[in-house]
Amino acid sequence: MTVSARKPNKQAALALMYGGAGLTVLATLFAFIDRAGLAGHIRAGYPAYGPGEVDAAVTAYTVILSVVGVLGLLGWLGTVWAARAGKGWARWLASGMFAIAVCVAVAAVTTQDINGEVGLAPLLGWLQVLPCVPGLAAVLLLWRRAA
Repeated sequence: MTVSARKPNKQAALALMYGGAGLTVLATLFAFIDRAGLAGHIRAGYPAYGPGEVDAAVTAYTVILSVVGVLGLLGWLGTVWAARAGKGWARWLASGMFAIAVCVAVAAVTTQDINGEVGLAPLLGWLQVLPCVPGLAAVLLLWRRAA
């Protein structure tokens, strides 16, 4: 494979990683934008909760999603740096970050609360899955480039 054939794969992988970072930011910010939807999900699952308890649960979910989002963004930026710098281990880092992201996304979509319902509002859970799509494509391109 020639150098010119490798460069488009690297550029495409970088573009996908930047897109994934943007989707991570969007998913994180949506927890703040849709606090009412999250509160409604909690009220539906726990009708005995008062306003203070619902607000505390919304705050807890918002903090958790913020931490996950910041860690995800740091993962994206670290992987972008490694890929741009041409580090040979960048594809391993991207693969590891992707595996962690999939685990977090699956947990966000499937983890049940004690009431038997999915704990996180479905829209917020599925938004955690969204950045995994460009992540998978970027990992495939990085490995293809290495082959």
